[in-house]
Amino acid sequence: MFIEPLLNKKYDKGWIEVIAGPMFSGKTEELIRRLKRAKIANLKVSIFKPKVDTRYSSDEVVSHDANAIPSIRVERAIEIIEFYEEADVIGIDEVQFFNEAIVDVIQYLALKGKRVIVAGLDMDSNGKPFGPMPALLTVSEYVTKLHAICIECGSLASHSFRISEEKSQILIGEKDSYQPLCRQCFHKKTIADDE
Repeated sequence: MFIEPLLNKKYDKGWIEVIAGPMFSGKTEELIRRLKRAKIANLKVSIFKPKVDTRYSSDEVVSHDANAIPSIRVERAIEIIEFYEEADVIGIDEVQFFNEAIVDVIQYLALKGKRVIVAGLDMDSNGKPFGPMPALLTVSEYVTKLHAICIECGSLASHSFRISEEKSQILIGEKDSYQPLCRQCFHKKTIADDE
């Protein structure tokens, strides 16, 4: 379990925390947990999500288990900077949907003394690095890699396998669109799909 550094006091040195993993691994759940703990510590929290994510709510970050926290939807990463002065802690969900500019925005916020916590898919449904995630993993101070459970064999799942016919890289979906698979089962299914 991740134990937050300096949770019990305000601080002036910022840092970046990345929560990564496949679909259904609990990334948003962990983001919400950390943000709620920051609120308990009387820290001011601002939460953001990309405008494209409309799955459960337009004004909340919501986990698959229906836990929720109020959020601000933004279309472009630079919009987050407008709100930074009001917050000690900044959370960003589904960070993989932003373009590469999000990396500079997040680093700017950390340099301004903010604790920045982001959650997102580290790989797309083809098993390739997703958007800005590789860069964020590199520049962060803390990385938490979560796993789901493979629906084929029951071992740890690190891949999001798309069961939908949609081919674009970004497809907002749930269990009707994706399945969590381990490396071996993902490989077997992608080989079968290519035949």
